[in-house]
Amino acid sequence: MLGRLSTSLNFPLWTMLVSDFVFAAFALSFSALARFGFETILVYEYMGPVTPRSISFAGCVVVGMVSVGMYRARQRPYFGDMVARVIVAVGLGTAAEVLLFYLIPELSIGRGILIGAALICCLVMPLIRMGLLRLFDTSTVRRRVLVLGAGDVARSIASLRRRADKRRFEIIGFVPGSATERAFAEKHGFAPLYSSLEEAAEKRGVDEIVVALDERRGLFPAKALLANKFKGVQITDVVDFIEQELEKIDLEVMYPGWFIFESSRHSDLTQRTLKRMFDVSISLILFLLMLPVFLIVICAIRLEDGKSAPIFYRQVRVGRNNEPFQLLKFRSMVIDAEAATGAAWSSVGDSRVTRTGLIIRRLRIDELPQIVNVLLGEMSIVGPRPERPEFVEQLSAAVPLYEYRHCVRPGITGWAQLNFPYGASVLDAREKLKYDLYYIKNADVIFDIFVLLQTLEVIIWGEATSMAGPVSPQGISADDSVLTEERDS
Repeated sequence: MLGRLSTSLNFPLWTMLVSDFVFAAFALSFSALARFGFETILVYEYMGPVTPRSISFAGCVVVGMVSVGMYRARQRPYFGDMVARVIVAVGLGTAAEVLLFYLIPELSIGRGILIGAALICCLVMPLIRMGLLRLFDTSTVRRRVLVLGAGDVARSIASLRRRADKRRFEIIGFVPGSATERAFAEKHGFAPLYSSLEEAAEKRGVDEIVVALDERRGLFPAKALLANKFKGVQITDVVDFIEQELEKIDLEVMYPGWFIFESSRHSDLTQRTLKRMFDVSISLILFLLMLPVFLIVICAIRLEDGKSAPIFYRQVRVGRNNEPFQLLKFRSMVIDAEAATGAAWSSVGDSRVTRTGLIIRRLRIDELPQIVNVLLGEMSIVGPRPERPEFVEQLSAAVPLYEYRHCVRPGITGWAQLNFPYGASVLDAREKLKYDLYYIKNADVIFDIFVLLQTLEVIIWGEATSMAGPVSPQGISADDSVLTEERDS
């Protein structure tokens, strides 16, 4: 589990997390001291030791930062957006700290001190984060990466243009594996090109070599790579490199057999047991907390559509091991919306969506009844979104490895939903599958908590990848769409 966390929160993000924690703890301590004229004895007499209170406040702020996407790997440093997110995160953290007072009275903090600490965080933390992001965008702290290969496979790395995608590394050059690759590189503007690994290491210095050869048979320089490995240079396969940097499995460069021999955590019995315990615990807590929301939605649907109108709908979806199950949701479309069209993807501005449905879909409240599916063991809190059998058949024929997403329970929320916006095409399904495969390979309870907290970002800001920037222009939802009810209830 800790290994997955370290993968997601890479060095720049670990640095920001530690920075946020330390500064939030400092802000609480400073606010307490300032409140009593920097007389430590008076502070102690008023509320006791400051250190445990500072740590609890800092922890709550960091959780708030996670929930609004401030530790995403490919953040774009838009200052206005960052300020807004920090304010929301600190607000959430402060609210969590107040709740903590009631659970653990020994950690209580004066209202004035807490407000002061929150204001200090809101004013200073955006400036600190901007400074850190600017630092990480310089070559001073980035790994020097040499790409062994200069063909079509290497283009998956060379085509990374966004600064946010290259925050952890700097490409210092390419070493073509053949005359064909050299011609390809010259045609597509790969630069600089080196004739050998030794030449590149001598001229530039190398921290990591990424093996991205189009053809490895007879061209793999094992001796040269071993020599560099003995010198402390990291050797990474291109599939692993893209997984590490972009947090997805790239189907275009993945060669046959790679996924077979890679260890996936869903096959670990301990991880599966812990995940099931996590699912049941979170589902029970959510059900109790959201019960008032359930009642409000039920009343709203009845007021709009009449007392006899169905509240829920059930729809067949494909679950783990391709087993069908009845997905439960709040009804958000008009009754019999698909009577004339048959199964169809829902689109932005769909006229079939009711006024109540528009609100509950925007806030993801329509998904809440799926808590029942989780308790029944048909779904997980986090996982690939379940699709309808009609679309699974279509996508399985068109997208390699699509069936593999059914080796785990589908989820109410998931890694793909956080990283890819709405889409309704085979191309979009292929892109979302890259994130689903990444989740399946790396899934554990800590990753689930990380995804669950960040789902709040989508609810607040209303779109995936809002901090990292859009990755697709599409505005249609395939997996999150509310397709018309098969059976109202």
